[in-house]
Amino acid sequence: MLLDMRDFLAGLGFADLAAPLWFFLCWIGYAQYADRQRVRRNTLAARVHEYRLAWMRQMLTRENRIVDIAIVRLLVQNISFFASGAVLIVGGLVAILGSGEKAMQVIRHIPFAEQVPPVVWDLKVLLLVLVFVYAFFKFTWSLRQFNYLAIVLGAVPQPDTPGAGSFSRRAAEVATRAGDHFNRGMRAYYFGLAALGWFVHPYLLILATAWVVLVVYRREFRSHMLGVLGRIGEPVVPAGADRPEPPQPSRESPFSSSARR
Repeated sequence: MLLDMRDFLAGLGFADLAAPLWFFLCWIGYAQYADRQRVRRNTLAARVHEYRLAWMRQMLTRENRIVDIAIVRLLVQNISFFASGAVLIVGGLVAILGSGEKAMQVIRHIPFAEQVPPVVWDLKVLLLVLVFVYAFFKFTWSLRQFNYLAIVLGAVPQPDTPGAGSFSRRAAEVATRAGDHFNRGMRAYYFGLAALGWFVHPYLLILATAWVVLVVYRREFRSHMLGVLGRIGEPVVPAGADRPEPPQPSRESPFSSSARR
């Protein structure tokens, strides 16, 4: 058994050991960083939570809440698409485990592709299986929480009922938690795409993982959408909203229109 383990480590190589460790370090480390910074900095997740609070407060004033149910239904449909995609991806990866030789022949035609033993190839496939199984669980838990949100919307009290404000905050928190798990599932998709680089070369996995971290960081902390939604603490509907500007008199010459005719 000891000899088999030595042969396995010899076939794996230092780069193939360091690349997955770097992958998990970046994935788990960034997730912890993003979750902690959302309460300290102006992040997209924190700002969208304020919009959810405004949504729930506005919902209290509506007698007909078909619009709110339609929004939840749209969100559920989007999550169902990604959850179904994760199942299909896992099924395809399990099928690849049974036909590794054919898949390895395809990789051999890629320039600079590293040739590895079959056991190392199986580890690469299992890494992708792990990533997309995680994504599936996150998406399905998000689906369940949005179903809970639909039940919560059915129990919305009248706006003048005591405790209605606390109820709206609780409903917004349910929506935010569901959205957080959806974001984690999407993040797993991004890192799953980076894990594809390991099939070509371990250094490509390292570079792709770093690139994914930069992409998700920019989208959550530096995206243009965050600037459009505003900073944390700003009113969702700005006070003194811009009024429509009066029509400006045309500076076009009266003879130009007649000339076009």
